[in-house]
Amino acid sequence: MRASFILSEVVTGLRRNLTMTVAMILTTAISLGLFGAGLLVVQMADKTQQIFLDRVEVQVFLTEDISTLDPDCEQDICRTLRSDLENTPAVVSVQYLNREDAVADATERVFKDQPELAELVSPESFPASFKIKLSDPDRFGVIEDQFAVRPGVDSVLNQKDLVERLFSVLGGVRNAAFAIATVQAVAAILLIANMVQIAAFTRRTEVGIMRLVGATRWYTQLPFLLEAVVAAVIGAALAIAGLFAAKGAFVDEVLSEVYEANIVARISNSDVLLVSPILVLVGVGMAALTAYVTLRLYVRE
Repeated sequence: MRASFILSEVVTGLRRNLTMTVAMILTTAISLGLFGAGLLVVQMADKTQQIFLDRVEVQVFLTEDISTLDPDCEQDICRTLRSDLENTPAVVSVQYLNREDAVADATERVFKDQPELAELVSPESFPASFKIKLSDPDRFGVIEDQFAVRPGVDSVLNQKDLVERLFSVLGGVRNAAFAIATVQAVAAILLIANMVQIAAFTRRTEVGIMRLVGATRWYTQLPFLLEAVVAAVIGAALAIAGLFAAKGAFVDEVLSEVYEANIVARISNSDVLLVSPILVLVGVGMAALTAYVTLRLYVRE
């Protein structure tokens, strides 16, 4: 009997303040949707970073004299450098590129779709170099420390630095989503607090009678708290549905080419499902806590 009474009170409260309830549901949905988008960006960035780190190489560029006079890496300086690199811990492979090899490599990787530019590239445009694959990209410092000042070495390029710059952009997108979600969450909290206060005020006579006949404060205030929780659950459901819809109708289409090229990791349905319980818990927790604090501070019946 008590459960049915509380349920009927929750339904009545939601219908009585329909406009505010809809506003709170939509605001909560937007806030949780943006928060979920930020979580998906984090997941995508982590997976994509792993893809790139698996490809990361360190490139040791050689001086002009070696590039010009030792195309086969047979002289002492070049041969010693190669041997020392191959014997360095964490080094998986070492590939020597003379100037002609460097032109072919650049043509394949950079000018593949621009043959007119590839024709303008000459061997003199590129120094000879060693391309080094590491078992752990974080061990770049070993190469930098041991070989940057060695005779015959002009400079050391770590592609990991370039990858980290790329992911700083994804980090900025994530932070922007979280910032907007925070603003929307503040709006949702204010709406929840306002809705609870109005609901309690409109039913103050009923609550007063119930208290006179022995109902506990918790029993009389529970329907107000549940109203906020129900609205938050509906908002979370809309946010999750919105993430699925945005993924299928927008994200997959926009990123289809980079997905196929394996440039960024794909956002899958399982990724959305993974963040869904988090959105529900955050929404319910935010609504329940806000309603509870509001009732304690502003409702004295």
